[in-house]
Amino acid sequence: MNNADLTRRKDAATPRGVGVMCNFYADHADNAELWDIEGRRYIDFASGIAVLNTGHRHPRLVDAIEAQLRRFTHTAYQIVPYASYIELAEQINRLVPGDFPKKTALFTTGAEAVENAVKIARSATGRSALIAFSAAFHGRTLLGMALTGKVVPYKAGFGPFPADVYHAPYPDPTHGVSVADALAGLQALFKTDVDPRRVAAIVIEPVQGEGGFNICPPEFMQTLRALCNEHGILLIADEVQTGFGRTGKMFAMEHYGVAADLTAMAKGLAGGMPLSAVCGRTEIMDAPPPGGLGGTYAGNPLAVAAALEVVQLMQADDLPARGAAQGERLQRHLEALRPGVPELAEVRGLGAMVAAEFRHPHDDSPHPDFTRQLQARALEKNLLLLSCGVDGNVIRFLFPLTIADDTMSEAMDILAQVLTA
Repeated sequence: MNNADLTRRKDAATPRGVGVMCNFYADHADNAELWDIEGRRYIDFASGIAVLNTGHRHPRLVDAIEAQLRRFTHTAYQIVPYASYIELAEQINRLVPGDFPKKTALFTTGAEAVENAVKIARSATGRSALIAFSAAFHGRTLLGMALTGKVVPYKAGFGPFPADVYHAPYPDPTHGVSVADALAGLQALFKTDVDPRRVAAIVIEPVQGEGGFNICPPEFMQTLRALCNEHGILLIADEVQTGFGRTGKMFAMEHYGVAADLTAMAKGLAGGMPLSAVCGRTEIMDAPPPGGLGGTYAGNPLAVAAALEVVQLMQADDLPARGAAQGERLQRHLEALRPGVPELAEVRGLGAMVAAEFRHPHDDSPHPDFTRQLQARALEKNLLLLSCGVDGNVIRFLFPLTIADDTMSEAMDILAQVLTA
């Protein structure tokens, strides 16, 4: 068995709609390193799309999963509950920002978390309308696509989408959308499209993921909180990608001094096991009746065991701070390279959520071709990078927070080579 043979089998057996970036196949991995079936080693700056904040196969997670595997693998929590689910809910309630009583429900995927947050918000408010933002990404389910603010490849050809979903401009001063512009866009929605008294929730990523690692300015988030309070609208923070240490805090909303009513999380929560959650104000979380929330695999015991270890590791090893230090190191490195790379228009980031944006030097238009070439050159040198942004002209760096210093140095050397090639 080799990579070429598997590619032929993949093309024959699986649909092209499941896009695959790499033409090689994983054999084993450790922390920030991955080896393919032919023995080649790669440095992983994708982390399974921001899932592996604790790295591949952290020994404590492996031990926790193995221990749970020997006890039981599934009961369906709604049928036969188990203590670890409750313990994890208690930990999440303690960690999520907000000085108020909270409850947590567990699910399986990030899209499920977002959709259940919407269900809870609609149940609690008796309202139906939703507001999301341009360039947002909230999942590939039908409601997730409706909330998502990027057409290709996520929405093209898959409509019609659920009604009563509206989009406002995301504040992004780098791309000409000031905080005042974004707030004016919201007020325009209230005047021309939807009565704020019908809006159940506003859903926002504190830092946009697929949208380009655009960081919400604190002034906007704080004003948004006040606006929600004024109109009785619930604020939902989609922390699927930003949660569990990625931005230098356990949750990105800690940077803003205000709390969401509901927080959706997944990805880094369980270190590679499929698990998501919604945490929110007790009275809001209790709005749906028994049976209104759940799922056959929601809160899988193996995933919960891993998540409990992730929480312990985040705190014991101060991984958010460690990731932030590595993120600052990477940003300094990229900034030092900028004078020799005219296409490198901006380096931005919050903690370990770092991005580089590429634009044509002569007219400042997006440069997705350069971005794709950079990604391909890095892959040739065994460094995995992901792109993002509405125009596909941003590289996002999603290294594990546990990455070894020498592995980080090696990756930065490769970046210097491919950027200046």
